Amino acid sequence: MKRGDVLRYLLSQGCKFVREGKRHSWWENPHLNKRTSVPRHTEINDNLVRKICKDLGIPFLK
Repeated sequence: MKRGDVLRYLLSQGCKFVREGKRHSWWENPHLNKRTSVPRHTEINDNLVRKICKDLGIPFLK
């Protein structure tokens, strides 16, 4: 899945960008007070997208 699609989905679910790390971007869900990292690859594996959504407490993007 394209990274841009994942980031747009995170924004639509109410998640917010926190900061840039060395190799990852940090995102949070302010409603549930949960954070996770999103790698800066152009393609992100579906299993990793599932984990990102689970970490943030949002439904999985299909």
